[in-house]
Amino acid sequence: MTAPRSRSALRGLAPALAALLALAGPGLTPAAALDLEAKEALVIDVETGAELLSKDPDAPAPPASMLKLMTLNMVFEALESGRLSLDDTFLVSEKAWRMGGSKMFVKIGERVRIEDLIRGVIVLSGNDACIVLAEGLAGSEEAFAARMTDRARELGLRSTFGNATGWPHPENEMTPRDLVFLANRIITHFPEHYGYFAETDFEWGGVAQRNRNPLLYADLGADGLKTGHTEEAGYGLVGSAIRDGRRVLFMIGGLPSSRARAQESERLLNWAFREFRNATLYTAGQPLGRAEVWLGAQGTVGLTVDSDALVTVPFAAERGMTATIRYDGPIEAPIAKGDKVAELVVESPQMAPLILPVIASEDVARGGYLTRLSAAAGLLIRDVVGEVQDAGDGG
Repeated sequence: MTAPRSRSALRGLAPALAALLALAGPGLTPAAALDLEAKEALVIDVETGAELLSKDPDAPAPPASMLKLMTLNMVFEALESGRLSLDDTFLVSEKAWRMGGSKMFVKIGERVRIEDLIRGVIVLSGNDACIVLAEGLAGSEEAFAARMTDRARELGLRSTFGNATGWPHPENEMTPRDLVFLANRIITHFPEHYGYFAETDFEWGGVAQRNRNPLLYADLGADGLKTGHTEEAGYGLVGSAIRDGRRVLFMIGGLPSSRARAQESERLLNWAFREFRNATLYTAGQPLGRAEVWLGAQGTVGLTVDSDALVTVPFAAERGMTATIRYDGPIEAPIAKGDKVAELVVESPQMAPLILPVIASEDVARGGYLTRLSAAAGLLIRDVVGEVQDAGDGG
């Protein structure tokens, strides 16, 4: 006996959402209205994963030195696996020593600790340090670049790599989404190494240099990550900041000057923290309502969420926010507690719909003979009524 399927909805607001709406303030600038000078951009909230703003986020482009995030990811993975330690040393080759662009100023033939090379890459954007790491891990920079491309595929990224530095190369292509993913991976998966990104100064071989990340010198809560610049790529930055426990991560690229990069990145950060906030709509286990059950020992099943429903919402969107539980019902028994049976859809004119899973809060066993008999009778009556109505319509 097949259940009569229909798309059902439970409307209304649980107390947590009603309280959230009560906090609604005056209308503020929506994300779509923010005018960007950057050619490409992506801004996310790290805790919820919400995209606050995007501009060509999936378009491959030359990454310049922002590519070094992938080089660092490879090094951090080697440290995590135990293949490498911070106190190990790598030999500086002539190729590394001769490399141009931003440099750590390592000397040919010297052995440099891995931790110093990491700081040389992060703080100084040292191309020479990248080559030392690449050659030490893979034998050659070319082999290391091939490994980076293979690893990118394993991580689900579209990026391709021709070198370890971001120096112009036809195979160096990364999307804003890939760069933000890598930055997020470094922050969340390698927190023991993330502190290097907040360092503003590093001296090697008697040469003191400063970090090029402009956000580190402003009172913005910024603590990373990586700038980039070549003539073909323009000026770019993958940056992050944390305020009151909330972390925002972004990428901008294709800007015409370092000044434009600094201004755009500061404006984006302030906008992201000012115009959005994180709110818990529902807590784990909180009752959300009940849904109809087909052939069950009881006629309805309780609905809830298995973890706190934390979302990032723009202040301008809170006023018109609605929440609806949608499911294909009635839901056929048996139902186990924890089964995903519905979805919670949070909507507002100012934002894309948020869809969260809804689970059964209890077990519902399959009904016995009398339950099935009653359901069959109900279907028969429905079909007869339907046929009578069709005849009356003359259809």
